[in-house]
Amino acid sequence: MKYYLIAGERSGDLHASNLMKALKGQDSNAEFRFWGGDYMQAVGGEMVVHYRQLAFMGFLEVLLNLFTISKLISQCKKDILVHKPDVLVLVDYGGFNLKIAKYAKSIGLTVVYYISPKVWAWNQKRAYKIKDRVDKMLCILPFEVEFYKKFDWEVEYVGNPVVEAVKDHKLNPHFIEENKLEKDKELVAVLPGSRKQELVKILPTIATVIAQFPDQQFVVAGVNNLPIDLYEPILKFTNVALIFEQTYDLLSFAKAAIVCSGTATLETALFKTPQVVIYKTSPISYAIGKRVVKVKYMSLVNLIVDEEIVPELLQHECTTERITKELQHLLINGTDYKLLTNIIGNKVASIEAARNIKYLCQSLEL
Repeated sequence: MKYYLIAGERSGDLHASNLMKALKGQDSNAEFRFWGGDYMQAVGGEMVVHYRQLAFMGFLEVLLNLFTISKLISQCKKDILVHKPDVLVLVDYGGFNLKIAKYAKSIGLTVVYYISPKVWAWNQKRAYKIKDRVDKMLCILPFEVEFYKKFDWEVEYVGNPVVEAVKDHKLNPHFIEENKLEKDKELVAVLPGSRKQELVKILPTIATVIAQFPDQQFVVAGVNNLPIDLYEPILKFTNVALIFEQTYDLLSFAKAAIVCSGTATLETALFKTPQVVIYKTSPISYAIGKRVVKVKYMSLVNLIVDEEIVPELLQHECTTERITKELQHLLINGTDYKLLTNIIGNKVASIEAARNIKYLCQSLEL
């Protein structure tokens, strides 16, 4: 079976790579062609475009790059037509992938969506459009099953891939020593995001927070796909370390964390690390988002449990004073994540998703 996968960002790359491994377990003849990243490349197959070329975040940023995005969509359509996969597997990244889904259906391809676009957040009627373009929706958030029922569509909750990634992590017991961190100081993790825009907006504020905590050791989770000079605002402090590609070990040892809203909030919670969630973007993007996004919470943790169990400091609330206050509270009181872990369950998402894809393909062959 020939699988064509599209993941447009770092987390999608990781989760798609685990799905690819599970598909190989189900199908010994699996062939992969994909838009993704290093994790997917490590599994095998042929990468067409790295997600670095697709990482546009925020309404304004997307508008400014419409021409580039349009060219990439055209390139993707042509590549799919030439290589004629048996199954198209789309991983999150709704703005891009839904356009590809429409094209794929028009030429008769089987389309599977793994990790639903967040249509429950804004313009919910897009669910009808997705239903028309997708043969099978595999959801990773429990509440999405009930959401899609409102549109007369039965979808599958396959578990959350973050649960799988956290369970599979092998802790490095020498993390502190190998990174020359101070053993006698409380460790605070800083997860500022994996996109340039996030670091530019967030790190200057985090730098002012670090200045309030001279007795703590701050460790910033860096990512290799961004230039190191973006981290400069926080490197002037003697109690700050910048460590690349060791986020799970960092969360395992951290007393608390400052986390940019996104998948990292759920990862942090599953390591039971207390966190304050922050987010800041351009004023125009935030103003537009505020008008169209209709959800009570920003972080995945709060969305899943439908109550605020981790503090969220967004845009104008993302200040030195507010972050400092919340971090001081977390270092003393921690966070209770029991409700979250009960709701999210323990399914192995990649295996469940691979089974669903195999079953769908077999049923279409009958």
